[in-house]
Amino acid sequence: MQVMKHRWSSPLLAALVAIVVGGLAESFSYAAEAPVVIDPPKFDQPKAAGALQTAVFGGGCFWGVQGVFEHVRGVQKVVSGYAGGNKATAQYELVATGTTGHAESVQITYDPAVVSYGELLRIFFSVAHDPTQLNRQGPDSGTQYRSVIFYGSEAQKSVAQAYITQLGQAHAYARQIVTQLSPAGGFYPAEDYHQDYLVQHPRDLYIVYNDLPKVANLQRLFPASWRGTPVSWR
Repeated sequence: MQVMKHRWSSPLLAALVAIVVGGLAESFSYAAEAPVVIDPPKFDQPKAAGALQTAVFGGGCFWGVQGVFEHVRGVQKVVSGYAGGNKATAQYELVATGTTGHAESVQITYDPAVVSYGELLRIFFSVAHDPTQLNRQGPDSGTQYRSVIFYGSEAQKSVAQAYITQLGQAHAYARQIVTQLSPAGGFYPAEDYHQDYLVQHPRDLYIVYNDLPKVANLQRLFPASWRGTPVSWR
């Protein structure tokens, strides 16, 4: 079952849908994925002063993933967008067909002196999404919602691969991790109305059921990484 991603303009309609959706969520368990407590990566890039760096992750609908990482200390900017496909088809209506090769992704700009690439991965695997769901996250299904890490360097690839292996050997999840590792190509920002969506629409039913719990889990499980005021995408 798939929940349409849009806002409900009528308070009465929203209330009625909340009752229905709440019951369905209870029956079909399509609300936010449960967080998983995992160890930090044993192999990571050391924190060091230097130029800002970027990480690109795909973990289901970019609204929630962006919303989570905008609350992480050391993160300077998070942009929702499309990766894994061509620029010509990097448009929401086309990507939504699941035929363009893109994944809904976020591009994270971060200060490597404050937060490491491995720490970002830990949050990605623990609270931002479920890395054991193949081509879906929660209510959304299709290859555009796949779990994927677009590495920008061999160092990032090594850290990510080592961490996936570590988590697999530790049996951190009940099922196998299906996260793909792909070289970073073009990243194409999504339309403006998708940006900062969680911050702008915290009462959207999709956000309430699927994404606000992820932000709450970040604060609860990673208090040292938590920043109360989210950064903006611009």
